[in-house]
Amino acid sequence: MKTNKEKLVMQSVQGKISHPLAGYPYKLDRHGNSTVLPATGGINYNVKVGDICMRLRGDHVEPGVSVKTGEKPENAALNLLSCIGNEARVMSGDAKGAKGVVTGSHGGIDHVLIHFKQEDLEKMGIEDKILIKSYGQGLQMDGYEDVFVMNMDPGLLEKLGIKEKDGVLEVPVAKRVPAFLMGSGIGSPTAASGDYDITTGDVEALKEYGLEDLRFGDIVLLEDSDNTYGREYLKGAVSIGVVIHSDCVKTGHGPGVSTILSAKTKKIKGRIDPKANIANYMEL
Repeated sequence: MKTNKEKLVMQSVQGKISHPLAGYPYKLDRHGNSTVLPATGGINYNVKVGDICMRLRGDHVEPGVSVKTGEKPENAALNLLSCIGNEARVMSGDAKGAKGVVTGSHGGIDHVLIHFKQEDLEKMGIEDKILIKSYGQGLQMDGYEDVFVMNMDPGLLEKLGIKEKDGVLEVPVAKRVPAFLMGSGIGSPTAASGDYDITTGDVEALKEYGLEDLRFGDIVLLEDSDNTYGREYLKGAVSIGVVIHSDCVKTGHGPGVSTILSAKTKKIKGRIDPKANIANYMEL
């Protein structure tokens, strides 16, 4: 498969490991119960890409390291330009020089998520600086100009095992998700940054679609979901995304999905493969 990767610009973006935030201490769940739980930000030592993202005692938990920068325009660029599969490098602190891999961008809190080896996590501290070689936005596949590619390093695209047949791209996916389960994030003006959530309030629907064992890093097919110029329902549209954060307790929320491919027409189809997870493709 030919792409325009030789024309893409590789550019530095940088942030700091963000501290977890807390306001009102209690989180209200979809059943009306209040509880205190860890949520976004910080360094998560025992939550990694490839792990099951369901049933954790947490809310919107982000695997690995969460990175942000203080100024709004700069942080918008950090989130917009960082792509899944990009190389990251620690620039300060005891883990200086350690390398990691971008695994997603979390909208709302506006964090970039990065995987590092366990021994490097143990040396890191809040506000350590991390530089990312952003590379991937503007990526296109020759002959598939109506398939939008976003948030993905060209190197990851090449590892996905996509097959071409009769003008359609067949993509290995771990799960299929119906459009009626997509919630928080619908209506966003772009899918080239952040994510939107698979809602998890309907237990029977989760069982029907096999989503109870969803994992961080799973590649999923979103049915009837158009992410080309934002996020909305469109019958026949297909989007492919990566699960980037955990299940959530709030109504209308759940595991977050960052988009990597989208088409308004049926130019994309899925092939179920339980191993379709970025942890396997990037050897994390």
